[in-house]
Amino acid sequence: MSAEIPMHPELLLVGSVGLPSAEQVFRAVSAKIGGRIKRIPDGETGPRSLWVFWPRRVLERNAAFEIDPEEAARGMRATSEVEGVRRWIGNAAAEQGAPPPPRMRLRAGIEPSQVKLGPLGYAAVAAESYAVFQRLRDEGVIARGTKFQVSLPTTAAFLNAHVVYSQHAVVEPIYRAQLLDEVRQIARTVPASDLAVQWDVSTEMAQWEGVRHAYFGDVRNGVIDRLAIHCNAVPREVELGIHLCYGDYGHRHWKEPATTANMVAVHNALSERVTRPINWLHMPVPRGRDDDAYYEPLRDLRLRPETKLYLGLIHLSDGIEGTRRRMSSAAKFVSDFGAATECGFGRRPPGTIADLLSLHAAL
Repeated sequence: MSAEIPMHPELLLVGSVGLPSAEQVFRAVSAKIGGRIKRIPDGETGPRSLWVFWPRRVLERNAAFEIDPEEAARGMRATSEVEGVRRWIGNAAAEQGAPPPPRMRLRAGIEPSQVKLGPLGYAAVAAESYAVFQRLRDEGVIARGTKFQVSLPTTAAFLNAHVVYSQHAVVEPIYRAQLLDEVRQIARTVPASDLAVQWDVSTEMAQWEGVRHAYFGDVRNGVIDRLAIHCNAVPREVELGIHLCYGDYGHRHWKEPATTANMVAVHNALSERVTRPINWLHMPVPRGRDDDAYYEPLRDLRLRPETKLYLGLIHLSDGIEGTRRRMSSAAKFVSDFGAATECGFGRRPPGTIADLLSLHAAL
């Protein structure tokens, strides 16, 4: 395969953008890369910059749940040896260095079939952001034809962050039912011609890699089964994207991916079980990986004709030269790929966002 770098590659924003409001995100992105991007997320601003920690309040306000006393006594969440103890890098939504809060559990005597979570907030926020999106599109700020992107953590991400391991099997169907109902609500609010939904697949990659807990025995088939349920729940006429994620907690992965091999395996298995189109796939690329070994498994990637691959190889820390080095290495094994950062950049200092968007534009 030719190693020619794609000229002016199509760009993807994974989700979060570290600016104060959805309107500021829409304006900044449109001004810098509006002609290079098919979809714009609202930036997951404010408390949503904490990604899956935002919906914790759904359990905290529900009388059926309580903080796990064992984790509370330790003063921290249990984490795997591979992952290590994670500490938040800090922004307006969290204190610098704050540890993740203890997980929660159902109170004794609570019958799971009677538990109702209520709104998670994703549908309500999407409706608010879409109204801003429409107004700015009508004003000519956002280009016609650009889609409104909603990026969502999966059920597994919520369970890993907030529920004790012993209750994952019990809480999983309760939370998933509410989450997928909110996807349907979003699809009723935002016309299909305007909407794109992305699943953020981080915990599942960690389960696949053996880093995080999975209560089901056949882990790899269990991961794919659950992801397929999420993907097939997105209405067929709505664009669907998959972000295979290795985390960005304190600007660190929970484990450095050795190569793209496990991401290729997850996609290929998932593609066989998803009964609707997958419109895009995103894979992270660590900054130091411009070696052939990282990208070589991409030879085995079985993309459907409608699926666009985006590689998360844009890093502000080594700029255009480093990004082009990684693109050149990737181009030996796959062609016609788009470019993105490794993860969302909602945890970056706001003052760096303009430079990062300019780097996107320079490609």
